[in-house]
Amino acid sequence: MKVAVIVFPGSNCDRDMFHAAGEIAGAEASLVWYTETHLLDSVDGILIPGGFSYGDYLRSGSMASTSNMMHKIQEHAEKGKPVLGVCNGFQILTEAGLLPGALMRNKNLSFMCHQEELIVEDNETIFTKLYEKKQIVRFPIAHGEGNYFCDEATLKELKDNNQIVFTYKNNPNGSVADIAGIRNKAGNVLGMMPHPERAVEALLRSEDGLSLFQSMIANWRSSNAVNA
Repeated sequence: MKVAVIVFPGSNCDRDMFHAAGEIAGAEASLVWYTETHLLDSVDGILIPGGFSYGDYLRSGSMASTSNMMHKIQEHAEKGKPVLGVCNGFQILTEAGLLPGALMRNKNLSFMCHQEELIVEDNETIFTKLYEKKQIVRFPIAHGEGNYFCDEATLKELKDNNQIVFTYKNNPNGSVADIAGIRNKAGNVLGMMPHPERAVEALLRSEDGLSLFQSMIANWRSSNAVNA
């Protein structure tokens, strides 16, 4: 499986994502600068890492969301290819309209950086098939604007369509309905604030994130076996 890790000006988790997906999980990963849209033509999945794209000017993720790269990513998403956005990547996906809702300042108005326990609400996605439903996993968070918000109608839609993939066991930032990660209706776009790429080795105090990347690879392999 070939995956592209998108690098915007201000991205700072790109190397972590590259290491997790490529060197640990076993995908064929490459770092792709945000202007090199042609390099996405041959990839099977797209990973948008955390950081502070464009310095988080205006709103977190807002400037990156209007780039030509995001238009290309939207084309890939419409073809059903997996797209994962973590932290700032989640913010970019909501700003671009690939996922509903918005990310606001944490309820305590402070940057937060520590381990959090999450609940796997849906283990039937291409990102979570190797987890158990309601499994408790430990991923670190590192964000100042991770407070997920949506209106009541959108929340009902998320629940009705089973689009809530991860929730916080002990909500640290005020996110509505304890939401830590959601997917699109088609199931191939996942956005989440916690960092699975920082939880793939025992040295990092958790290996729970590895199954997310392995799930993507396993799904790609099974899909290609069927189409072969």
